[in-house]
Amino acid sequence: MFEFMLTEGQRALGAEVRKFVAEKVSRQLILDMDAEKVIFPKDYVRSLADDHLLGLRFPAEYGGRGLNWADEVVALEEVGVLGTSLACLYSMPSIVGEAINAFDTTELREKYLRPTLEGQLFCAEALTEPRGGSDFFGTTTIARREGNYYYLTGQKRFIVGAEGADYFLVYAKTDPNGQPHQSVSAFIVDRGTGVRVEHLYGLMGTRGGGAGRVVFKDVRVPAENLLGRENGAAEIFYRMMIPERMTSAAGALGMARAALEVATSYSTKRKAFGRKIKDFQAVSFKVADSLTKLDAARSLVYVTARAVDTGVDPSLARRLVSECKKLATETAWEVVNHAMQIMGGIGYTNVYPVERMLRDIRLIMIWTGTNEIMDLIIQHEFYSQLKTRRDTMRDVEADATNADLIDEKVYE
Repeated sequence: MFEFMLTEGQRALGAEVRKFVAEKVSRQLILDMDAEKVIFPKDYVRSLADDHLLGLRFPAEYGGRGLNWADEVVALEEVGVLGTSLACLYSMPSIVGEAINAFDTTELREKYLRPTLEGQLFCAEALTEPRGGSDFFGTTTIARREGNYYYLTGQKRFIVGAEGADYFLVYAKTDPNGQPHQSVSAFIVDRGTGVRVEHLYGLMGTRGGGAGRVVFKDVRVPAENLLGRENGAAEIFYRMMIPERMTSAAGALGMARAALEVATSYSTKRKAFGRKIKDFQAVSFKVADSLTKLDAARSLVYVTARAVDTGVDPSLARRLVSECKKLATETAWEVVNHAMQIMGGIGYTNVYPVERMLRDIRLIMIWTGTNEIMDLIIQHEFYSQLKTRRDTMRDVEADATNADLIDEKVYE
């Protein structure tokens, strides 16, 4: 993040997280996760908890620091240099914790949020379904109430942390006859009888996070584990757009920055035709282009964090976080490709980490809503906002020489 824009506390937090990343995450862990020798690095999450770095935005009484998004994105960018898996596992308590903190009771915050931030429990968000994909409200997972319990049946896939999670945030249909947006509920579901991880995915990148397909069969869920109100998960889902997309965007900045730094350093050493390759415009202009776009993405992420912290209109918040996720992830993809191109053939080998970064970054344009879904949300919210603002805006359309020629304005 731009140092001059940060408060003293944010600069200190950035330095603290950089120190953790540099000194407490071993090279071997990253290699073992990519080689799938480590499936879920619990010790890594526990070490974050020991340093009081999980769930920074949540109240101190539950183990957080009572900070805000403008603070958390500083930390997220620094953790992002570790790669997608470790950044995602760092973000998971922030994502699932958002639902618990905003929609749960004090008792459930004590039962789940506090031990999660203390590194005693591990969580995962169970959102995507085999037949659902981006169609969230088309969920086929069902939960029926009987007395003081719900009985939940269905399956979710591509669940990061499935292998290591002690509990899941699960969305399920609770009104079989209701409209899609008015018939889904959210639950905290403990791993136990009826919960099985039936498949761990072999991923192109972003490995070692225990991503799998989770099957729920008549899982008995206490009624008090319902988040918010029954059939009211739409409110939770829209709120969850913020942590899901802000964490993806800020983490992408760190990964892209790391790739660019590796390639830029390489360009100061590698020679061709008797000159360091940084002296060729084909190389140096890729660095310039990457820096410009990375700074633009970083600016949007930081402004969006500030906007969310000030409590902007929810529709604007949804638009901004979707813009963040789209711009930051696509920028990261472009930057890591530039980095590989700068390095040439050696960048495509595992002598350098850029090839792993490329494999990692490809996923983040897909998860937490594909970037095509981001486009859908961005344009939808903008059209809605434009409609409400027309009465207070200058009629720019009238500022044309022949604006009064109504017969020339044919729309059908």
